[in-house]
Amino acid sequence: MHNARTVKTTPLQLALAWSFAGIPLLAGVIQTLFNAMKLFQ
Repeated sequence: MHNARTVKTTPLQLALAWSFAGIPLLAGVIQTLFNAMKLFQ
C-alpha cells in the first residue's frame, strides 16, 4: 500500500522559486549579450 501525502504548491511559492532561479539566469544572459556585442563592434 502506498500512503503518500500530496503537498500543494502555492502560486507564491512558485513565483519565489522562479525568481530565485530566474533573476541570476536573466542577469547572466544580459551580461553575455553585452559581452557578445563588444566582440562585434
